[in-house]
Amino acid sequence: MTTSTGTEIRQRRRLETAIPGPRSRELMTRKGAAVAAGVGTTMPVFAAAAGGGIVVDVDGNHLIDLGSGIAVTTVGASNPRVARAVREQVEAFTHTCFMVTPYEGYVAVAEALGRLTPGDHEKRTALFNSGAEAVENAVKIARAHTGRGAVAVFDHAYHGRTNLTMAMTAKSMPYKHGFGPFAPEVYRAPLSYPFRDGGLSGAEAASRALDVIEKQVGAANLAAVVIEPIQGEGGFVEPAPGFLPALASWCRTNGVVFVADEVQTGFARTGDWFACDHEGVVPDLIVTAKGIAGGLPLSAVTGRAEIMDAVHAGGLGGTYGGNPLACAAALAAIETIEQDGLVARAREIGSLLTSRLRGLDDPRIGDVRGRGGMIAVELVRPGTTEPDAALAKAVAAAAHERGVIVLTCGTHGNVLRFLPPLTISDDLLHDAMDVLGEALHA
Repeated sequence: MTTSTGTEIRQRRRLETAIPGPRSRELMTRKGAAVAAGVGTTMPVFAAAAGGGIVVDVDGNHLIDLGSGIAVTTVGASNPRVARAVREQVEAFTHTCFMVTPYEGYVAVAEALGRLTPGDHEKRTALFNSGAEAVENAVKIARAHTGRGAVAVFDHAYHGRTNLTMAMTAKSMPYKHGFGPFAPEVYRAPLSYPFRDGGLSGAEAASRALDVIEKQVGAANLAAVVIEPIQGEGGFVEPAPGFLPALASWCRTNGVVFVADEVQTGFARTGDWFACDHEGVVPDLIVTAKGIAGGLPLSAVTGRAEIMDAVHAGGLGGTYGGNPLACAAALAAIETIEQDGLVARAREIGSLLTSRLRGLDDPRIGDVRGRGGMIAVELVRPGTTEPDAALAKAVAAAAHERGVIVLTCGTHGNVLRFLPPLTISDDLLHDAMDVLGEALHA
């Protein structure tokens, strides 16, 4: 793998030093003296280069990347198309602010999102910087359209770190602890969680959730239902079939805006362009970020024209929203997904990972779940569904020491999640699964 700068990154795991190496330890000391303590890191190493399925640290260690910067570098961390597009845009101009002197790139991204997102209705798009910012704007748009204030979210949800999105996020530590009070009029309903629902069908779980929403909020007061089609930080929980369609149908019947938070699931990650496509669910608004722009900060709200256009002129925007560099990167990332067949590649990755993980045949693996390049294992005490966060932490640490980047997640911290770049090779995936098996049994 040759990066856009001409650096050759050999696509194999290789450790030149212990993890972390001396240069990373030096930089970590500098971090402690200069960076706020609240900014933590998963890995104790500092990156120097990345491409394909490998991250190279400052000590020359080649690490297998099963994180993609939390589902961001879907097309690779040094994708040639993305790098070329950004270089060309840098040479033209870096910023004018779309709200002052607009530019074609923003419009082209909005056109692409209108084409790719679920549904063939007329759509509009607004661009922002981060997933949380886009979620918050989706709520604003829903409130403007409906004239209602309440928002319904779900158990285990993660929607961001702004004040409103912290209220929408379920997990307290580390995301909400000590930061309240939070925005009002946010209500939580039970999610479909097949591993923990005792056989509840998607339709039954939806009925349970809607019963809570109707009793505690009331459809007449509800602006939006916001849900991740497959949860991210909450544990890669995939609702039972029928759950999402039932929610969307109820929203249509009651004039409630159905918002799909596809920040982590979008852009080929789950083996479809968007996770909603799997069951043919067409959201009123869809929120995207992460994999949208190959590593540059960009997010979007795309939705039905009549809903998006309910906001008065000047009500949406931001200084950097839809930055021209990020728009150029997004168009190149979309081209890469389409030209390189990465939707199909995600499905291949999902099949490989699922097969290898189920083949571990360990009683501490309670569940293997997910789709495409978004797969997880939930670790429990053998013979129970009791979460084992300590085991997840230990396995991740052991994998890190062996040169594999693995992330944990879940409300209870007991889930290992796998989000490799869709450009990763099968050889690297097999090597990483071998390491994971060793780490699990260490």
